Amino acid sequence: MDINNSVALVTGANRGLGRAFTQRLLERGARKVYATARRPETVDLPGVEVLPLDIADPVSVRAAAEAAADVSLLINNAGISTGTDLVTGPLNAVRHELETNLFGHLGMIREFAPSLAGNGGGAIVNVLSAMSWFGSKGGNAYHLSKAAAWAMTNGVRLELAEQGTLVTAVHLGLADTDMAAGWPVDKIAPSDLADAALDGVEAGSAEVLADQWSRDVKSRLPLSPEEFSAAMDRALAELMAT
Repeated sequence: MDINNSVALVTGANRGLGRAFTQRLLERGARKVYATARRPETVDLPGVEVLPLDIADPVSVRAAAEAAADVSLLINNAGISTGTDLVTGPLNAVRHELETNLFGHLGMIREFAPSLAGNGGGAIVNVLSAMSWFGSKGGNAYHLSKAAAWAMTNGVRLELAEQGTLVTAVHLGLADTDMAAGWPVDKIAPSDLADAALDGVEAGSAEVLADQWSRDVKSRLPLSPEEFSAAMDRALAELMAT
C-alpha cells in the first residue's frame, strides 16, 4: 500500500502518537486524513478533517464509519492505561482498559472493514505494545488488554486476508508522550514510531517492532516462564539504571 494519496483515519489524533501519525500522514502525501478524538476541539493540526469519536462507544464508532466511508487506511491508536493490577485493583478499571484497548479497536475494525473492502482492501494499523508479551506490577490490566489486542490482531488478519486488507501490528516499548512522562528512560520519538509503522504498511509487513526494547522482549518469548521472568527482571533493572 502507498501512503501517498491514501485516505486515512487516526484515532486519538489530538496528542501523543495519534498526533504524530496524523502529521506524518499529511507530510507523506495522504490525500485526506480524518483526525478523531473524544474532544474534537483539541485537534490542532491544520489540513485534516476532524471527527468526534469515542472508540468505546459503538454508536460513536458507527457514526465515524458512516462519515468516513472513503477510508483506505485505519490507524487504531487510541488507548488508555489505568495503572491497575488484576487481583487487587478495581475490576471496573480492568474492564475499562479491555473495553478501550481491545473491544474499542475490534469495534473500529468491524465497522470499517466493509469500507476498506470497497476501497480496494487497504490496511489497518493496530498500535500495540511490548507489554503484549510481559506483565508488570501496577500495569497488569494494561498487559492483559494489549495481549488480548495482539491475539485479536492476529485473528482479524486471517479473517480480512480474503478481502485484501493488510493488518499490521505495531509494538513498541516507551514513546516520548504524556503516558510515559513518569519514566526517566530512553523513549522513541512519536514521529519515528509513526514512520516505522507507515514504512511497515508500505512494505506489506504484518508486524513492526519499532524499537530495540520490543525486539528484545519478543526474542525472549521462547524461554520458559521462569527464564523469561528472570530475563525481564534484569532488563527492567538495567533500563531503570540507565
